[in-house]
Amino acid sequence: MRFAIALTLLPVFAVAAPVTSGVAVGQRPGPYSFLVATGTERGKQTCYICEQGEKPTAVVFVRTLNEPVGKLLAGLDAEMTARKDSGFKAWLTLLAGKADLDELAKWSKSTGIKNAPVGAFEDVDGPPSYKLHNDAEVTVLLFVKEKVVSNFAFRPGELTEKRIPEVMKQLPRLFADKAATKE
Repeated sequence: MRFAIALTLLPVFAVAAPVTSGVAVGQRPGPYSFLVATGTERGKQTCYICEQGEKPTAVVFVRTLNEPVGKLLAGLDAEMTARKDSGFKAWLTLLAGKADLDELAKWSKSTGIKNAPVGAFEDVDGPPSYKLHNDAEVTVLLFVKEKVVSNFAFRPGELTEKRIPEVMKQLPRLFADKAATKE
């Protein structure tokens, strides 16, 4: 009898609860430097958080590079061009034991990224103050005025082309207050 009850409850427990990863909404993202693989900062440890200050920002932390991540970053890259006057910046940070700048640059080029920097943080756990969950393959943080306004976390396979609009629909929150876009 117990075995039968356990089998009927099994599907309920098979569905994983959403993963929580990264700096919480309303909190301030701390500075971190990562090794940039693209653009004028290639090969340098850079802290874009330090440079952005109160300007609108999107940071994508990933554990693996794949097609949906490329499409998400391409969308954010297009927004950087469209909202250049606002100071909006987006970038991708690969969490890796060792950075392969050539491979990252090649991947970035293959996805059509033109402006958004791509680089690596050489620790698979990510910046300690960010508290990135080990189960999160992708963590996206949107922030402005040094406060996170949206936080997305995706387990392996959860970020799909159909889910990218969930992130993109939140971008207007970064520009809702015109004062937020002033330097």
